[in-house]
Amino acid sequence: MVEQDDSATAEHGDLAGAFGGNVRRRREEAGLTLEQLSTQSSVSRAMLSKVERGEKSPTIGVASKIAHALDASLSDLIGGPAAARTEVAVVMRKNERPVFRDPETGFERHMVSAAPGAGGGEMVVHYLPAHVSTGLLPAYPPGTEKQLVVIEGTLTVAIGGISETLNAGDSVFFQADAEHGFANRTNSPCEYIMVISRRS
Repeated sequence: MVEQDDSATAEHGDLAGAFGGNVRRRREEAGLTLEQLSTQSSVSRAMLSKVERGEKSPTIGVASKIAHALDASLSDLIGGPAAARTEVAVVMRKNERPVFRDPETGFERHMVSAAPGAGGGEMVVHYLPAHVSTGLLPAYPPGTEKQLVVIEGTLTVAIGGISETLNAGDSVFFQADAEHGFANRTNSPCEYIMVISRRS
């Protein structure tokens, strides 16, 4: 698991502010009021207002609902690096990773794609503490695919009413156009790498 220190806490605060600013920008670009976004995302207007001002870090479930309502990826709202299609090689150092941390559960989502979208997808590393679940996440648009491999621990994946338990080294591929979620039901932390691709 990733150790937290004072600088990491400050960084998460900065990222919460960046997330909120990106939500406001995308909402205004879409011509939506807070009330309209609240209706589309099923997230309260009060929560959206606090998120946009950087006063509240959303849980992974709330963040996902906001992203889907804005037709954006979570990485777009976190503020991942821009795709660099013209570069021969793009490097992103570990300390440069955009990180989303669920303030309630400690779930972490690390963007590790140096140029997300440049290859038609993105790669993220997820950390699930013991006895933590993401809950069911909203369905992605049709054509969105996810595949993951468990690096450490045991992961339970729920996809459209089906549940699969994966151990270290196991992998799964699925269409993400149905509600799905991830849970660690053990006493040990879990780490897994996920690739999200979107077919146009």
